[in-house]
Amino acid sequence: MSAGTGYTQWIGRRMTASDEAARWPVEALAATLDITNPAPRKGDALPPGWHWLYFLEAKPASELGPDGHPRRGGFLPPVALPRRMWAGGRLAFHEPLRVGDELTKDSEIVSVSEKTGKTGALVFVTVRHTVHANGKLAVVEDHDIVYREAAKPGDAPAQVRLAPSSASWRRDIAPDPVLLFRFSALTFNGHRIHYDLDYVRDEEHYPGLIVHGPLQTMLMLELCRAHAPRPVRKLDYRAHHPVFHTERFTVSGSTDAAGNRAEVWTANGAGAYAMTGTVEF
Repeated sequence: MSAGTGYTQWIGRRMTASDEAARWPVEALAATLDITNPAPRKGDALPPGWHWLYFLEAKPASELGPDGHPRRGGFLPPVALPRRMWAGGRLAFHEPLRVGDELTKDSEIVSVSEKTGKTGALVFVTVRHTVHANGKLAVVEDHDIVYREAAKPGDAPAQVRLAPSSASWRRDIAPDPVLLFRFSALTFNGHRIHYDLDYVRDEEHYPGLIVHGPLQTMLMLELCRAHAPRPVRKLDYRAHHPVFHTERFTVSGSTDAAGNRAEVWTANGAGAYAMTGTVEF
């Protein structure tokens, strides 16, 4: 089924969800990321990106696919390609979410496109999420999802580009299975590539568990929160190469001379870009 003939009917599809900015997920994510914060109280502002703790999709076990994701169809188009990956996105932060806020999220599929890459067929889906907190616009997010063919023996290795060896800010991360499991649990992410080593090796042919795209994105935002003099207003980011649980990786960033923008990135154990982003303060 091609995007041009079969998936265009999903463009414009909408969905609305509601939630409450509960305290416990905030405390648990801080512990997972090894951030020392006072225990959150009602009214405390959440850091940028932490809206991913809410609006979690809880499909019954009988409605899950073999990869642990909900079966294809429903809100997202039923793309037949087996690999679903977090490709990147754009985030605009208008107001902080606060513990105790009543939240709503309006989601809309804004584009579906089919392409052919070096590894075969690709389908890109972009979903726009608009989050309000107590009726005020808080976050606008464009989330890019890519669907790919299964890995085949003899596939050429993905091209890599080395990240800078120096940066203004830097943090080293050892992504052990406990970190990945806790993050999967907090975001109710059942995708087996993050915790099932047999599955990821035998079915998706990766050498190790994969570090979540949103986890890397949150770590880039947290790096800015720890070092930048002003809050992040926007982040445009893109995934380039997977990071596996068997390798230490780095989260880095450097600002421009005026301090209005920063380039941020994660790099795998070999020093190659895994994710890149541009931040506006």
